[in-house]
Amino acid sequence: MLLAGVSSLALAASGALAAPVVGSAVPGGAAAAGYPTVHPTVADYAQVSAGTTPPTPTQCASAGRRCFDPQAIRAAYHLGPLYAGGFDGRGQTIAILDSYGSDTMAHDLHVFDQAFGVTAMCGEEAVTCRPGMPSFGELHVQGDPGTNAPPPTSHGTGQESKAAWALEVALDVETAHAMAPGANILLVSTPTAETLGVQGLPTLMNAEQYVVDHHLANVISQSFASAEGAFGSAQSIEPLRHAFKSAALNGVTVLGSSGDSGTAGSEKTPVKSGGSTLPYPSVEWPASDPLVTGVGGTYLCTDPGATGARTVDSTDNPATCQSNSGSAEVGWTNSGGGFSRVFDRPDYQSALPAGSTAIGAKRGVPDVSLQAASSTGALVYLSLPPDGSSGLKCGATPCSTGWYDIGGTSLSCPQWAGLVSIADQINGGGLGQINPALYKLGADPAKYATDFNDVTLGNNTTDPTVPGYPAGTGWDPVTGLGTPDAANLLPDLVSAVRAG
Repeated sequence: MLLAGVSSLALAASGALAAPVVGSAVPGGAAAAGYPTVHPTVADYAQVSAGTTPPTPTQCASAGRRCFDPQAIRAAYHLGPLYAGGFDGRGQTIAILDSYGSDTMAHDLHVFDQAFGVTAMCGEEAVTCRPGMPSFGELHVQGDPGTNAPPPTSHGTGQESKAAWALEVALDVETAHAMAPGANILLVSTPTAETLGVQGLPTLMNAEQYVVDHHLANVISQSFASAEGAFGSAQSIEPLRHAFKSAALNGVTVLGSSGDSGTAGSEKTPVKSGGSTLPYPSVEWPASDPLVTGVGGTYLCTDPGATGARTVDSTDNPATCQSNSGSAEVGWTNSGGGFSRVFDRPDYQSALPAGSTAIGAKRGVPDVSLQAASSTGALVYLSLPPDGSSGLKCGATPCSTGWYDIGGTSLSCPQWAGLVSIADQINGGGLGQINPALYKLGADPAKYATDFNDVTLGNNTTDPTVPGYPAGTGWDPVTGLGTPDAANLLPDLVSAVRAG
């Protein structure tokens, strides 16, 4: 295990029409057997336009998708009244943890903000810093490798492409900022892919420990995951939990993506040597950790052109929305969820909304959810460095610079981190672990009815050999307690935390 702390530290604030091209951050699909067991939770992406002008609805439709911009997402989750009251996350800081980072994030963030009229950040490219502006910074732990393709003669370990991580970083940073435009964002990167063992996950956890120890953030967003069964034993997870324990003691909220393979987990196998599916329903860590708020996903079947209020759209793509007429959200097929084999049921899951799926002796996952299906994803801008495109494929060809429609619980997690930063602003500081308060609100029928969108449709069976679970009334192992009605939930969340 790498030594705790930081050995090398750098902190720096740093539309042409194209045919839609679709790719996956996981070679061969989100559940490809040969894929390393720990991965960024980007399930799928499509490049829907080139240039700096966002794609039109027609371009998105031609890729079989409906694309959401920040204004449409805010309307779907009722953030307008919070912004009108001055609550946008200002004064709070979100730490986003990713392998490698991105060479072009400061530039890409500026293009995104300019395109959608989102608040500019000090640290964006070409932005003059002014007092009171939110800031974007990068913390490179143990170095900052460039996004370069390996030489053709390389016999490397097969770690994930740095270009695929650049896509993950753009998704995390841009969507968290869009949800909480006043919050500061600190991108924390490590120089290795977060594979299991002695390099990736220990390094990431040590980086989180550094963030907590130095009071650099109120909220930590983790868009990576590994099936619990991929670890050698339950005991092998325990040494990795130190940052979560410190966060709970220091008022820092930690969120984690529930995963993008439904209930199908993969065993740990040597890199490049294939893989095998675990023969039982699995959940993924760190979302399964009781000290982490696990974030699942939904299809967001609302009108991407509606910016004033949540408006159901059962007409446009995808088929899931069309076949569930009148439903604003449906549980996403790939949403990770189920029951831990490592962690006992925490006390806060003892009381659930009426009609919930029962949680037995073990921790239920996820706790909450938000939009995650790639077919109802968010628009993200990414520019790849000269040879970065050789590591990111759209179908059979390299991707290019432009606008992507992206899905995965990598989308739901950073957006929830933005929501938590707004709650932190309401509170006047970090809320710390929010799970007890979320379930307290869920167990109150009146609060649950106003604070959450209860997602009752959908199923997370992705592999027919591994049983999945249905979404249902109250808490379920696909969407947790559901998705937020932010204007109601966030003030109530603060009150519930304060009340203990």
